[in-house]
Amino acid sequence: MVTVREVKTKRDVKAFIDFPLKLYKNCEYFVPLMYADEKKLLITGGNTEIADSVFFLAEKDGKVAGRIQGICHRQFNELNDTKRVRFTRFDSIDDTEVSRALFSAVESWAHSLGMTEICGPLGYSDMDREGLLIEGFEENSTFEEQYNYDYYGKLIEDSGYAKEIDWLEFELRAPEKRNEMLARVAKRTLELNKLHIADTNMSKKDYIAKYGDSFFDCLDECYSKLYGTVPISPAQRKELIDQFMLIINIKYAVFICDEDEKVVAFGLCFPCIGDAIKKSGGKLTLPTLIRLMSIAKKPKTLDLGLVAVRPEYQNSGVNAVLVNGIIETLCSGDVETCETNLNLETNVAVMAQWKYFSARQHKRRRSYLKNIEKGE
Repeated sequence: MVTVREVKTKRDVKAFIDFPLKLYKNCEYFVPLMYADEKKLLITGGNTEIADSVFFLAEKDGKVAGRIQGICHRQFNELNDTKRVRFTRFDSIDDTEVSRALFSAVESWAHSLGMTEICGPLGYSDMDREGLLIEGFEENSTFEEQYNYDYYGKLIEDSGYAKEIDWLEFELRAPEKRNEMLARVAKRTLELNKLHIADTNMSKKDYIAKYGDSFFDCLDECYSKLYGTVPISPAQRKELIDQFMLIINIKYAVFICDEDEKVVAFGLCFPCIGDAIKKSGGKLTLPTLIRLMSIAKKPKTLDLGLVAVRPEYQNSGVNAVLVNGIIETLCSGDVETCETNLNLETNVAVMAQWKYFSARQHKRRRSYLKNIEKGE
């Protein structure tokens, strides 16, 4: 028999966070989230000024067998005239009785709020983990991604969900031969548009203070029309900076600025820290901190977290500057590979840039949708 309850107590919070750690204990590809961040989210209930959340645990035969979070993103619904609830943090044993019970709980919650659709996996913003892995189960995950077993897709579809859109992911390596024309176009683009690459000859703290707000403004503008995205609030900006401060290495950030130091485009890479936090279950133990600092200083793999160009510069050749900057990093000798993370399957313009690399499309993720209007 399966029972589902809403997470309310400290014991429930611990069980919710610990369940995937136990489920993936022997999985070499799984990368946990930071334990402290997850604990803070659960304790606060996940509610923000722009969204409401609920967390459910499923038990079978007296043992925790699954979990799920529902998010009613009021800001997204208002901006897009929708009545959607998102699901995320879905984990389950391979049992349709468990998964059906979890999705039923989220759907009932959504009904109580007057919502008519459920989609996901999606978080609060595009900076959260999103999409269900459906290809690439034997590929290493990055910290920004959520790994899942191959049976998850069947469990979700069994509950009445169908594909809405996919993301593709690529592994990039340095090209066999440098494209000299690309380098010349990049240089000429900066000259013609009176742009420059932000100086990294300063402390990380000063760099973020100088370019942080402009970076997020650029991000919001460029991602505003993409699937599932919403503006990042001031509180979320601060939280994201705090979360990534430890691993940010400005050496691997390409911020392109105008004469007023306004960020007009960027390619932001993070050192791949997955291997550093696997053993500790996401807890920042002293050995974990030492591994993180070592990787952040001299990574072998970079996660290409975000790429964006403001609309007025999208046909000016600025993309060449970003691509050339990543190629230079891969040709430097220290970094061996770069993971693109998620590219919407409809975003042909972004994926066309990977032709300048030795690229391998190695993962695919999916967002699902279900109409839950009563009577349908």
